[in-house]
Amino acid sequence: MHTAAPLTMSGAASGAGTAAGAPTRMRHARISPPAAFRTFWPLVSVNRAAVLAAAALLVVSAGCDAGAIGIVGVLTDDVLTRGDLAAFWGPAALWLGLAAAGAVASATGGYLAGWTSEHFLLGLRDRVFQHLQRVPPDALDRFGTGDLVSRLTGDIETVESLVASMPVELITSAVGAVVFAVAAFWTSWQLALITLAAAPLIGFGARWFGTLMRSATRDERDSNGRLASLLEESLANMPLVQAYGRQQAESGKVHREGRNWMRAGLRQIRLSSAYGPMGELVETLSVLAVIGAGAWQISAHHLSVGGLLSFAAFLGYLHPKLQELGELVVSASSATAACERLIEVLRTGTVHEPDPRPDVPPLAEPVRGAVTFEDVVFSYPGGGHPVLNRVRLDIAPGLLVAVTGPSGTGKSTLGKLLLRFHEPSRGRILLDGRDIAELPVDEVRRHITLLPQDSMLFDGTVRENITYGRPDASEADVLAAAVAADAHGFVGALPDGYDSPVGKRGNNLSGGQRRRIALARAMLRTAPVLILDEPTAGLDDDSTARIMAPLRRLTAGRTTFLITHDLRLTAQADLVLHLTDGTAVVATPAPAPEHEAA
Repeated sequence: MHTAAPLTMSGAASGAGTAAGAPTRMRHARISPPAAFRTFWPLVSVNRAAVLAAAALLVVSAGCDAGAIGIVGVLTDDVLTRGDLAAFWGPAALWLGLAAAGAVASATGGYLAGWTSEHFLLGLRDRVFQHLQRVPPDALDRFGTGDLVSRLTGDIETVESLVASMPVELITSAVGAVVFAVAAFWTSWQLALITLAAAPLIGFGARWFGTLMRSATRDERDSNGRLASLLEESLANMPLVQAYGRQQAESGKVHREGRNWMRAGLRQIRLSSAYGPMGELVETLSVLAVIGAGAWQISAHHLSVGGLLSFAAFLGYLHPKLQELGELVVSASSATAACERLIEVLRTGTVHEPDPRPDVPPLAEPVRGAVTFEDVVFSYPGGGHPVLNRVRLDIAPGLLVAVTGPSGTGKSTLGKLLLRFHEPSRGRILLDGRDIAELPVDEVRRHITLLPQDSMLFDGTVRENITYGRPDASEADVLAAAVAADAHGFVGALPDGYDSPVGKRGNNLSGGQRRRIALARAMLRTAPVLILDEPTAGLDDDSTARIMAPLRRLTAGRTTFLITHDLRLTAQADLVLHLTDGTAVVATPAPAPEHEAA
């Protein structure tokens, strides 16, 4: 496997919107087919030798076809017309040799072209997905999961047709058209001029249909993405849909979006259905003109019957090549719409990654977990007032800090900035006295563990979910983490113990069990800084009481930011930070509890 060449997006945005929900109708940046080709060509250029070899072999195949057609004329005039069987064997052997060579060249060239296309698909999908993994989670909300899946599958396949398959087809069709045109001119330049008179008509029709097809394809791909997101959202929320009796309303929304997709698809079908017959009509006119002119040339003894048959065969190959060139123009315009959708994803801003500098040392080990916010100001892209304004914090290692305040005052934003999901608009965030903006993102996150409000389990086994943040953990470490998280008991009661599947999103487990698996995963990571985002949200009193002791074990010795409204948790904090309207952070000692929570 070759290493992909760099793929850059000029004009990349530094941020992205944060609107949640299904994607709205987006206005894509317009791009021409040549510009789209130049954008994605670096992923093909690493296999340039295979592309050129495939094109050369397919050209050789076309040359063999042209040579075989020439032999048809020789056989007609020297064998069939004269009845000379002795003159048959030489041309027949040559024809058979050309057919065999053409078959080998065509098969090998076709395989190389397919090999290049499949490698391009793999490389582009990997590149887009890797980019998405560096995009802040909030910025992905503007697309919707279903729409992103549509772009990573259907749109990427369409881009492949433009960038990987189309160059080979273009070279083959263009060279084939030239070869058969030269052969036609060699046979009868008068008839060849009549044939080529149709080429401008085919070219004009291809450009006109290409413009229309590009618009139709853009609408179809956008509608497909919206429908995919709507289906993904409705299926994920099916329990709520059924409980509230909203099946009819959801079916109506799916039907309306499906109808929009159908209309966009029908528009593509109308254009495709009209373009083919138009080309056939032009070809028919050309053939009739050639037959009439050829009959006149035969009557005037300027052309033999074999020559006319050879010319007709050349014409039978030439017109499809001209038609293929026209179809490539239409297909290129259509594929450009998919390129625009992928470019939109690749231009979605990622977290800034500092350039590697040998003079910037990594964090000193072991990392103690001292966290400092120096006059940090942050506003979401497109937002009005700052979510955080001149935040000043100096948290000593090992402190448990409860972060409280009304919704929308920036509690979760503190954790996102610390994890470098976003960069501060102004100010600095320090970890052990080092500005995290100067450190690689992976190094910063290696020392911070996030326990999100949603337990976020993957469709795998209990063991795979516990070791997700530390895949090389030993069996003893996994068991110790599970015991500390109070999960070992119920895991041992599962049919396959730690090898039991948790189901998609952990649906085979209860809410409290999912939370304890997430706690075990966080404990196993042993990072010095911990972010807990509403760890008891959605749990009943019994489940909450059950995870209180594991939570205390998890936070012991770690610098912990506890985002919560639960007073049972704030009562155990070393410090309480109260955010008020995003304009200030008030730090007060935690109130002394009358008794320790259970």
